[in-house]
Amino acid sequence: MHHHTRADFESLRDQAVTLRRAGLSRRQIRDRLHVHNNDILNRLLEGEPPPDWTRRPNAKDELRARARELRGKGMTYDEIVAEIGVSKSSVSLWVRDLPKPVASPERMHQMREARWEPHRKAVAEARKRTKEEAFREIGTLTERELFLIGVGLYWSEGSKSKPHRTDESVTFINSDPGMITTYLAWLKLLAVEPDQLRFRVMIHESADVAASERYWADLVGVDVATFGKTTLKKHNPKTVRKNVGDDYHGCLVVRVAQGTELYRRIEGWWYGVVQSVSPQGTGSGMV
Repeated sequence: MHHHTRADFESLRDQAVTLRRAGLSRRQIRDRLHVHNNDILNRLLEGEPPPDWTRRPNAKDELRARARELRGKGMTYDEIVAEIGVSKSSVSLWVRDLPKPVASPERMHQMREARWEPHRKAVAEARKRTKEEAFREIGTLTERELFLIGVGLYWSEGSKSKPHRTDESVTFINSDPGMITTYLAWLKLLAVEPDQLRFRVMIHESADVAASERYWADLVGVDVATFGKTTLKKHNPKTVRKNVGDDYHGCLVVRVAQGTELYRRIEGWWYGVVQSVSPQGTGSGMV
């Protein structure tokens, strides 16, 4: 070819372009014109697109376009790989000319959440499994087990007489319905009659007071009209309270009428527990 003149080259190019536009492939043109040097063939066909029939459908073209689109939206290589299912090296090759995205705070948050989600799920499943196993370990309580649980429950959460303030009333205040239910089961075990029980609610004035009164009345199985006057706690706007929303019902106060004798027995029971677990020789602390 290098022996040919420029005119020869232009003539050959005209033939190559004509054949190309007639729909011939590179191989067909090469064989027709007897040009077997790829560099020369490239020069002859320069600027001429291949005919449509020679373009094989290429799924990678679509994947490449999709990868570039996702990169433009700020996705990382790993996220693009997960989205379109190609290798990281392919993604890198396809989008390396695009600027590295600068993630917004919202995007950074989404990325962190996605990264931690599998861990959180595993922790949640482990937590649930442990709780379910522990739940099954309890089984059915004996009366003595309930009796001892109730003694500890009252001494933790119930009112107690102090040396400087004698008050031998049996009063229990709690916001946990499970605690209230267990406490009432304990009182029933101790043969405390239902007509000895006095109920009232303590709650922040900003809450739905009527709904909370109904909630506690339903829980303990009495008419809300039998409740004592609700104690309203003043709302301090400066205090950021966590106990808000539909799950907030305030506290239920449960008092046993004529409970002085019972209170003294509870105190004695508690110090009996303390004595039984104390090193030999130490006192119970009971006054």
